[in-house]
Amino acid sequence: MMTAQVPYQNAANQNTLNHYAVPRRFLVTLKLGEMPEKIPSMVACRHFGVHPANRLDGGPFDRILRHHGGSTRICRLHNSRTKAAQRPGVIGARRFDEAEQLSGVARVLLIQTQNDVHARQLMEAVAQIPIVEKVQADRICIAPFYSEPVFERTPETDASNSITETDEAQAWQSRLLTQLPQALGFEPGDPSVVVGLADTGIMANHRALTANIRRGFDTVDLKPSMVGDLQLVGDNRSFDELPFDEVGHGTGCAGILQASGGLLPPGGAGRCGLTPVRVLGAGLSAQKRIGIGALSNIDAGMKRLIDLNVKVVNMSFGTAKSSLSQFSPLPHEEVVKYALSRDVILVAASGNSGIEEAYYPAAHEGVIAVGAVDNHANPCAFSTRGNHVDLCAPGKKVWTTGMNGYQQVTGTSFAAPFVAGVCALMAAHAARRALPLNASIAADILRQSARPFASANVEGYGSGVVDALAALQLLSQTLDSHHYLDGQNSMLDQSNLEMTG
Repeated sequence: MMTAQVPYQNAANQNTLNHYAVPRRFLVTLKLGEMPEKIPSMVACRHFGVHPANRLDGGPFDRILRHHGGSTRICRLHNSRTKAAQRPGVIGARRFDEAEQLSGVARVLLIQTQNDVHARQLMEAVAQIPIVEKVQADRICIAPFYSEPVFERTPETDASNSITETDEAQAWQSRLLTQLPQALGFEPGDPSVVVGLADTGIMANHRALTANIRRGFDTVDLKPSMVGDLQLVGDNRSFDELPFDEVGHGTGCAGILQASGGLLPPGGAGRCGLTPVRVLGAGLSAQKRIGIGALSNIDAGMKRLIDLNVKVVNMSFGTAKSSLSQFSPLPHEEVVKYALSRDVILVAASGNSGIEEAYYPAAHEGVIAVGAVDNHANPCAFSTRGNHVDLCAPGKKVWTTGMNGYQQVTGTSFAAPFVAGVCALMAAHAARRALPLNASIAADILRQSARPFASANVEGYGSGVVDALAALQLLSQTLDSHHYLDGQNSMLDQSNLEMTG
């Protein structure tokens, strides 16, 4: 579970892993209608030899950047959903559609300056420019995901490279708590419904994972100079198409969604597809591997997942609001708005702080925030609480796939994919009925169908424990109701009025 994201501080001067900012790199969101047409995208600059822009407005924006940061390189963080071949002759920023413009993803700039000695003054001055909506440092996110040590069974620790009968029984216990086996009998899933997994990547060739996993991609772009004393491990240098996991966290989440059965219970997403994106690379801290990525890495990966038409996105990362300054923008705001505008269902881990606080993206409106319970439906002490938490799922000593075998993991990071899998099954069931399912309806169904906690008077952990079968049954009843159909028609009528009004 990620922590981090504080006001700008140079990574080289930090004595803690959670307070890094990428030196000389900033994210600026312009106001609607202010993006110049010919600012190139980050992908065009990194993959196709296009030169970044060195000026934006020829006025106050450029003068402030030069004054505080020296020479400047500017590009758009995101590509448009519409490709050049689909709209010949339409250049750059003009290809972004209404959803991209209104959510803000079309208006995010990635800016790199020559120096960052006056970084705070630069951001304060840029924030005052009329065309600017917000500005922040491109912070590094560190991911000490686990609230307890990971226990692994690998060829080195176990000659059979398998889990024991006791382990297998415990693995099934977490799935039975959520009624996932029964739910898969009710709705097996559909390959056309795809879950996006924004994480450390996956070990796609793991023998315990299904063939429903798509190739995916990688948006990690880090250099040693960006992370101070932290040691980078493996592939961190540039975007590519290989989401190879070098930490184990993403592979663990993937097993909960897409295990093929056998030693592990079948994955909760059933026959639905899975597209992994590696938004977090690997770093070494106290001889332990951790996930590490920049805000720009994460948001770029999220935007591309959405444009690939995934229906559900699992986000087992987060940033505590308490780690942000009073005036810092909330992280991931644009991509969350964009996903919801596309009816993508977002599921996020609530956090592992054990206190009542907001973590983002889980605390963003419209995101399904998931806390953790043990296998007896008792909330875990480490699970972050709050009014924004929707419900809980198993997150203590969960058996799943590991880097070289199997691992037993703990944390809200591993509760979230249980719920993401249920959302995928719900989307598949709705599609089977030729009816739409959006994030708001999915969240309501999950909350209403959740089973009670083991003890009474539990507060701050949501409505209860996810019940996959009950959620599907309630969804089926809801799809049958005239109220649901009338509600969809009303939404369509309202949309038509807004488009023609």
